[in-house]
Amino acid sequence: MQDGFETITLGVEDGIATITLNRPDRLNAFNGAMMRDLVAAFDATDADEAVRAVIVTGAGRGFCAGADLSGGAATFDYDQSGGWNGAESPVRADGSVDYAHPAVRDGGGIVALRIFESRKPVIGAINGAAVGIGATMTLPMDFRLASEGARFGFVFSRRGIAPEATSTWFLPRLVGIGQALDWCYSGRIFGAAEALEGKLVRSVHAPDDLLPAARALAKDLTTDTAAASVSLLRRMMYAGMGASHPMDAHRLESRAIWARGASADAREGVASFLEKRAAVFPDGVSEAWETFEPWFDSPEYR
Repeated sequence: MQDGFETITLGVEDGIATITLNRPDRLNAFNGAMMRDLVAAFDATDADEAVRAVIVTGAGRGFCAGADLSGGAATFDYDQSGGWNGAESPVRADGSVDYAHPAVRDGGGIVALRIFESRKPVIGAINGAAVGIGATMTLPMDFRLASEGARFGFVFSRRGIAPEATSTWFLPRLVGIGQALDWCYSGRIFGAAEALEGKLVRSVHAPDDLLPAARALAKDLTTDTAAASVSLLRRMMYAGMGASHPMDAHRLESRAIWARGASADAREGVASFLEKRAAVFPDGVSEAWETFEPWFDSPEYR
């Protein structure tokens, strides 16, 4: 798989892609280049049919210490700093702001939404400090595993700003509104044990065991399953979280069963079960999405 990134590394082994945030001298602090690199990395893992799952971790002793604050007090004044993408100012001549302008968009949210759109399962292997965007970028990941030394913080109230990276949608759904408000109101830093108790992370591991545990989970999720099925059900589950009625899920599931029931994967799944052998599923993720993408792109399911 191609690399050439500025702030991350990307490698694939045995069907598992590992994205490593790679600014260890800055505790992998998030900047515009990292935003662009992460979006490109998930584009690459989606396009690579050999990739079955994605692990995201950090180089050195931190996962991601938050936004790069080297720009000083104006870091979050995007009109002054140029925003994450350096686009022209969204401030009109009369001083009003065009909030639909691309330059207004939160860079963390751009990354979080790209992770949300991933066609492969995503596992966060949180090896150290995960603060601000370092914490919120993990929320659209399917599972979060933490090192014993990991530290978390939703510190926006302590920086005089507001939550970002779509965290106000994900965090209450993951941990409950009371826990989300506790962590966000206080902006305090908390450890891996509290993250586990609060259901932010799935499990806590000794530092040397973290990546092996993440890889073992990725293998468990993908070894005996159809890549197309896993990819589609990931999106179906998220669509269900936002549905207003079970009938919405019924409509989408009915379409999915109809379409996938006639697939080569379905024939292989049944045949392998009856013949008591391991399945060899032939369908690729991209092929399956040719049928499903128009549904998911419609307002009904987004």
